[in-house]
Amino acid sequence: MKQQAQLELEDVKRIAAAAEAHARQQGWAVSIAIVDAGGHLLWLQRLDGAAPISAQIAPAKAHTAALGRRESKSYEDMINQGRVSFLSAPGLQGLLEGGVPILVDGQCVGAIGVSGVKSSEDVEIGRAGIAAL
Repeated sequence: MKQQAQLELEDVKRIAAAAEAHARQQGWAVSIAIVDAGGHLLWLQRLDGAAPISAQIAPAKAHTAALGRRESKSYEDMINQGRVSFLSAPGLQGLLEGGVPILVDGQCVGAIGVSGVKSSEDVEIGRAGIAAL
């Protein structure tokens, strides 16, 4: 039987704090969501000035990255390259760049999703959070 690491609350807080610090350093108003390996929401915060819709988009991006075990951008690219039928994939709503899986020893233990600035900047914030782990 395979054993797998799991995110604990202290891990989530550390990731969230680092992501928030990076966003604030850049002056970016975003929402930050962290989910477990099953895509279940563990953390959600919307920084002052972030658009309300970002608080719905960030968890969707994180959910997609966790379930797919890959960056949500891969799905956006797939659709943009003409595979629009993938829009009907069940359970995936955040098919936009900005969701990044959290990998520990090669295993996906969760994901972070960020929304509120350019997609590449969302990813930058997410990666800064994961780096704190």
